[in-house]
Amino acid sequence: MIRLRLALAGAVQGVGFRPFIYRLAEELGLSGWVRNASGGVEIEIEGGRDAVASFLARVERERPPHASITTQRQREIPLENATGFTITESPSDDADTSPAEVLPDLATCPECLAEILDPANRRFGYPFTN
Repeated sequence: MIRLRLALAGAVQGVGFRPFIYRLAEELGLSGWVRNASGGVEIEIEGGRDAVASFLARVERERPPHASITTQRQREIPLENATGFTITESPSDDADTSPAEVLPDLATCPECLAEILDPANRRFGYPFTN
């Protein structure tokens, strides 16, 4: 078992990155959390070494289409024997003053359009889907 703390910078906010990380961690049976931070996204991920290695490889290979990772810092931290994976709130006392990369407005993708136009979808009519 291993637990890693990751800090990713680049175009990782506003592009569906945290939900992507959540789905990937759940699929691989990993525990931990993901959150936005002033300089990008922070992740703590815990699980078997092979599953964590697969997670790291797939983050780069399968990231959302408009996401890009310019820098990645990682370090091993003590195990917490946690269960489950969550998207958590951004820290209010974030000491990192480097701003996250902000993308220009992008056209709404076909998948998002399908969600907001489908009366059976929970995002039906939601104007901020991206």
